[in-house]
Amino acid sequence: MERLAGAKRIVVKVGTSTLTYETGLVNIRRIEQLVKVLSDLANSGREIIFVTSGAISVGAGKLRLAQKPKDTPGRQAAAAVGQSELMHLYDNLFTSYNHNVAQVLLTKDVVDDELRRKNVVNTFNRLLGYRAIPIVNENDTVAVDELEGDHFGDNDTLSAVVATLVDADVLVILSDFDGLFDDNPRKNKDAKLIPTVARVDSYIESVAKGSGSSRGTGGMATKIQAAKILEAAGIDMAIIRGSSPELLYDLTEGKHVGTFFDFRN
Repeated sequence: MERLAGAKRIVVKVGTSTLTYETGLVNIRRIEQLVKVLSDLANSGREIIFVTSGAISVGAGKLRLAQKPKDTPGRQAAAAVGQSELMHLYDNLFTSYNHNVAQVLLTKDVVDDELRRKNVVNTFNRLLGYRAIPIVNENDTVAVDELEGDHFGDNDTLSAVVATLVDADVLVILSDFDGLFDDNPRKNKDAKLIPTVARVDSYIESVAKGSGSSRGTGGMATKIQAAKILEAAGIDMAIIRGSSPELLYDLTEGKHVGTFFDFRN
């Protein structure tokens, strides 16, 4: 993990359960902590690309719905409300630390088309050249297929795709857990953290079981799918606990936290 101290271009992905309370409303303290750390890392000269979930959940919370809508039009409407709320919050917080942000909403058909993919890459590179922080999410408001699981399906996969697009040094996924365990730590108190993964084999896939929280769409299994994308691209990945954004400092100082996927070995 020592080489992460020299990581220049870092993709950080945060999930819905890290950003929100059970009510669906935003966890302001958590988001403020995360933005502060990301801004500080950007101040150090690193290029930060931020992949955020949460639009549907935040939108449902702001609309005071009892739960996230289950029908596609309802989820699209909640995403439209929630995405605006998230970007308003991020813009205010990052601006307070003198950083500009840029909203980038992606769909898989854009990434799959060679010319449009090139345009996306050019946009990312120019934004980073301007020292802006791209904030990326799926375009849930219009992309029906994504909501129904036919496109990216989850933001763990999206973050891995983004990492390959920008040729990142590392993808850091902020999780409900300290990293990847050899069993579900919610059910087995004796589950042990796996500190390093050199390759995604059948054993690693087998331990990545279970689903995410009621507010998110992914679990550890989707993070392992993301790892497979990065393994093929030779890009490192780390999973750390999202409730402690300060762990990003440890990670970028080369200290061993969470689970490190060593794909440049």
